[in-house]
Amino acid sequence: MSTSIHRDQLRPGEIHAELPPATDAGLRFIGRIETPFQVRADCPRQGDPDGGPDCRLILDPVYAPALDGLDQFEFIEVLYWLHEARRDLLTQSPKADGQTRGTFSVRSPLRPNPIGTSIVRLIGREGKTLTVRGLDCLTGTPLLDIKPYRCSYAVQARAKPGVST
Repeated sequence: MSTSIHRDQLRPGEIHAELPPATDAGLRFIGRIETPFQVRADCPRQGDPDGGPDCRLILDPVYAPALDGLDQFEFIEVLYWLHEARRDLLTQSPKADGQTRGTFSVRSPLRPNPIGTSIVRLIGREGKTLTVRGLDCLTGTPLLDIKPYRCSYAVQARAKPGVST
């Protein structure tokens, strides 16, 4: 997408960067995600592992053995590449409320490296496919990684008292 198109899509107060060419981090997509969400407007702001729709993580067959043992976990962390997100915004007004914040202070998919992460409920496994609940991404989203979610290791990031997010 050209820069002029991006400028036309800015909300008041948002700024973008003219970025240098990307360098290759050597990421490998391990599969793809199937959700009922066809366009970004369909996606929930955050996934719901208790009431969200069932979604599928479909791994490339070579990675199927890497799923062994994962079924012992009720929740897993899914990392994915938000392939349709723009990558040049430095500030954003994610709620279109006129309040602008730096990109790294919001959970918007619009970021320099659009890596999405969700804690999802693992419903089941069938071969190279996991059924999960709680995703908030488009169908066809490339899958980066899957990790067991161990609550004892996770720290909840909360806003400082008196700060609105």
